[in-house]
Amino acid sequence: MLHLVVLLWLAGQASGLSAELLRLEASVDAMGSTYSVVVYGKDRDQMESAVEGAFEEVRRLDRMLSNYRRDSELSEVNRFAAERPVKVTPELFRLLWACVEYSRRSAGAFDISVGPLMKVWGFYKGSGRLPRKQEVASALEKVGYRNILLDSESRTVRFAQAGVELDPGGIGKGYAVDRMVEVLKENGIASALVSAGGSSIYALGAPGAESRGWQVKIRDPKDGRKTVEELYLKDESLATSGSYEKSFVAEGKVYSHIMDPRSGYPAAGRLSVSVIAGKALDSEAWSKPFFILGREWAAKHKPSDIRVFLCEDKAETACAWLQ
Repeated sequence: MLHLVVLLWLAGQASGLSAELLRLEASVDAMGSTYSVVVYGKDRDQMESAVEGAFEEVRRLDRMLSNYRRDSELSEVNRFAAERPVKVTPELFRLLWACVEYSRRSAGAFDISVGPLMKVWGFYKGSGRLPRKQEVASALEKVGYRNILLDSESRTVRFAQAGVELDPGGIGKGYAVDRMVEVLKENGIASALVSAGGSSIYALGAPGAESRGWQVKIRDPKDGRKTVEELYLKDESLATSGSYEKSFVAEGKVYSHIMDPRSGYPAAGRLSVSVIAGKALDSEAWSKPFFILGREWAAKHKPSDIRVFLCEDKAETACAWLQ
């Protein structure tokens, strides 16, 4: 459902522009998150049509990627791929192929097959629970990107064993944001900020007369009322993975939803990791391995075209850009 549409006239004289600009803000709930769009332009009808097109795109992706919808394409893969090769659309095949590549490049720290672990830790449709060690060990046996067998000739997906389950939580929002931006571009929009739950953002162009781009803030992971960094984004994305997003406390210890698929336990040591990249898919995917593996690994292995901002879990919040 569309939450809000607000149109504001910005006077050209006040903003330094030669003509008046419209600002449109709207949001919609889909894929388990709230997707928000801010658009600048001069044609109200064009802007409204473009934003509605972007929202329809994220609804379409919900029908493809949701692991909560039994009729989604991803759910069909989860149900049948252990029994037989499942033919999928070219779009889903490309996305799964990209996920496997992220896994290979991150030494398995990113893994879309983390579904069994998310369930046993109570993060699937829940806020978390402390499982028994045997539960974790049993779930971990079914996790591993090498269990995902992709055949490019037949465009099929097959699981190497029963019980494997794909979870789009670490990639879905970033992919949706990228697709929404493409729809906006196709509809003539040159200035927009697209956000998925505030954790995956893409800044298209610049807002009004602000040539530096869109101003965004990285929150203090220990205090959401504070900011640890401010920056401008222009034709690039920012994704943040933080232990504050979803966690629970058990036996005096905080457990985050950011799962280390190699150990079977939530990752520790970092409070948040923010990644800037050309695409939201890249920024969201890479934020998880950097969170799990830490500063030294990120410094050695990060792609040259991305930037990383880490907040370490220390007595005092230590946040800094990766050099």
